[in-house]
Order: sequence, then C-alpha cells, then structure tokens
Amino acid sequence: DAVPPCLPWLKTSTIASAVDALLKYKAKSSSKESFQLLHEEEYIYLNVSLKKIPTETRSNPWRIPLSNPIWGAESQVCLIIDDRPQTPTPPSDHLKKLIKSQNIPVSKVLKISKLKSDFKPYESRRKLCGSYDLFLVDRRVIHLLPKLIGKEFFKKKKLPLAVDLSKKCLKSQVNKALGNALFYLRTGTCSVMKIGKVDMEKEDIVQNVMDAIAGAVQLIPKKWEGIRSLHLKCSDSVALPIYQTLPEMKLKIQG
Repeated sequence: DAVPPCLPWLKTSTIASAVDALLKYKAKSSSKESFQLLHEEEYIYLNVSLKKIPTETRSNPWRIPLSNPIWGAESQVCLIIDDRPQTPTPPSDHLKKLIKSQNIPVSKVLKISKLKSDFKPYESRRKLCGSYDLFLVDRRVIHLLPKLIGKEFFKKKKLPLAVDLSKKCLKSQVNKALGNALFYLRTGTCSVMKIGKVDMEKEDIVQNVMDAIAGAVQLIPKKWEGIRSLHLKCSDSVALPIYQTLPEMKLKIQG
C-alpha cells in the first residue's frame, strides 16, 4: 500500500476500493440506461474540496499529466481556428490535410467565424458541447470564447485548451492535451476533474487518481493543508470519500 512521498495521507487500497465500487455500480446500472446516457456518464471524477476559496484564481484550467490518457485516437476532438482576415492562420483546408497526413487525433476543424454565426442559439451551443470530448483553440482567439461558447462549456468543464498554430508541432500539442487532467481553481472551494473512464482498467484509473492528486496538491495554496476532502464519483453516483481532514477543534482554556 505504498504511496508517493507527496501523498503521505493516502492509501492506495482506499482509492482502489472506491474505484472498484464505482465500476461495479456502472456495470450494474448499464443495462438500465440508454446508449446516449451511457456515453454522457462514462467518466470518473475526482472532487477536490478546499478549506478556503483561493485568493488567486484563473479562468483557464491547469493541466495535470496523467499516466493513462483518458482520451485517445477514438476520441472526438474539435479544433477552433482563427480565420479573421487580419490573422495569418493556415487555411482550414491546409490544416485538414495536415491533420490527415500526420494522423493527428482531431475530428473537426471549426472556424471562429462559423462559431459566431452558426452557434448563437443556446440549443446549438449545447449540442456542440455534447458532440465532442475535448475542444482545442488557436491561442490567438481564446479571449473571444467566453461570449461565444456560453455557460454549457463551463458547466461541463469543457473549456477549449489553447494550442499554438504558428508552430509546426501541432500533433505533439494535441497529444499532450489528450494526456492531461484539467484542474480548475476558480471562485469556489470545489473543483472537479475527469480522471478516467469506466471502460479503463481499474489499475490505470487508480494510477490516474494518484497523478491527479499529486498534481493538484502542488497547485493548491498551502498544498495538503489547504485540502478539506477528496472524493471519487460518476456523474450519477454518490461521491465516495478517499480523504477527509478532521474538523478543526477550538480548545477553550478554562482557568
């Protein structure tokens, strides 16, 4: 039950038991759910609860590398590109040929102009959000996205990740994005990370949990001292505790 030095208060067996319980729950409930619902609820999440709201927040997520990528070649990835007239971006046809020739795991190239014109209604944005596992965006237009993508992307933790299309290493940037968990430190005390899928091996999910916690601890103010609790859950399950701090007791000195 050895754990890395950066995770002194965790037991691998506790994490493994929680993962096992979630996988058994999903296996039991899968026969009762539609295929569409299964697709939407196939992730396993790590819930991180902090003792205090961070004083320094950021809208973009931190990227934490995972030993076992959640997304792979079969994942649906949408790349949003800058096609404004004044921006020297490679034409979309050129990008599509590059993606195909280098076998880059991007299934859709979406122009920023198309995002503006075709996805104004809430329902169309919601469908766009649900159509892809991961969104990437040209870093030059990432500041335009909050007004264009709507609340659904924030709610589903699918904010597009920035890539630099001026560089030639698009494939390595995409592969790197596919291998990360996304950790948000915003205006509340709770953060949720996707750390696995229910069709992954249990041991791989457990390792991803360890990776995600180790990475998050380094980013949280006061590190372990700033964490109140850690839970694992599926979208439709109860949250199973894997770490909980004892409540702070204020001692009253009499005399």
